[in-house]
Amino acid sequence: MQIRSIQRVVILLSLIASSVAADTIPDFDEDGPFREGEGFGNPATCDTIGDWIDRVPEYDGRISMTITGEIVESHWDGALAYLIMCEPEEVQVMCITYSPAEVNGETIMFAGGYNRSGERQVVLDPCLVFPNEASSDLK
Repeated sequence: MQIRSIQRVVILLSLIASSVAADTIPDFDEDGPFREGEGFGNPATCDTIGDWIDRVPEYDGRISMTITGEIVESHWDGALAYLIMCEPEEVQVMCITYSPAEVNGETIMFAGGYNRSGERQVVLDPCLVFPNEASSDLK
């Protein structure tokens, strides 16, 4: 009899915990570049990222972001690459990754863990770089 009571309490606590957890995950705009966890959203661009960063859902967990554009700066310290997308007068996005890339005018996609580091700076860390054609395959 006592075992059944303990089982019922455990089940009840599990249900309460799962409903509380479900309530804390915000809605992510289907058309937006942000996703909970490690999902892929619809990529922002240098033209649209300024609007999107003011609409990031409040969430304590990992938020991923995707953006397409050209690399405007590339730095390599021998261990990490710091790739920057968008011009300085725009919101700039830095992708911290393990492979250097050239500034060659090619449109690519960054996807990674979102962190806002300033009024006009976003850091994606960790971050992966994909050919732009892959963006539709990853959603």
